Amino acid sequence: MNAAGPRVTPGPLPGTLLIHPMRHHDARGSFEESFHARDFAAATGLTVVFVQDNTVRSSRGVLRGLHFQQGAPQGKLVRVVSGAVFDVVVDLRRGSETYGVARGCDLDADGPQLWIPPGFAHGYLVRSEVAEVVYKVTTYREPSAERALQPLDPALGVVWPAVGELVLAPRDAEAPRLADCPGLVAD
Repeated sequence: MNAAGPRVTPGPLPGTLLIHPMRHHDARGSFEESFHARDFAAATGLTVVFVQDNTVRSSRGVLRGLHFQQGAPQGKLVRVVSGAVFDVVVDLRRGSETYGVARGCDLDADGPQLWIPPGFAHGYLVRSEVAEVVYKVTTYREPSAERALQPLDPALGVVWPAVGELVLAPRDAEAPRLADCPGLVAD
């Protein structure tokens, strides 16, 4: 691994990773290589190809997700560019020991990135006044493959931080609960 490459630690669920990029600070500000394919592969042991970048800007209280793709799963490298979010992943991998388990972690512009492999539902709640989230994905967006789980499903056990009134898209507010989706897999 390049000495200037990222540091990797386990993420909130098995298979997910927190990627801590090297940041260089001086009197002028800071510099960070947010993604370097060779260093990413060396640090994680993963050789993934990212085909699309997505940027989302949201206000405090916006809860996006829990989204996944059925039949065309995406791996995602999630990075908060500004602000702060509480990010949640749900394991939907067939045969996984943690199938149906949800876990969250805080992400902000000064912290790590989150690698989410294919087979997970993903969502986040904006904790700051505004947050901008950028994520790289391993497959192209396929609208017919897009699915959502109910982010407030009590069975998932997610304790969303208190941020005032939650703002959900109708698609997310009306999404089915995990128990209403027997045999659900994201792969």
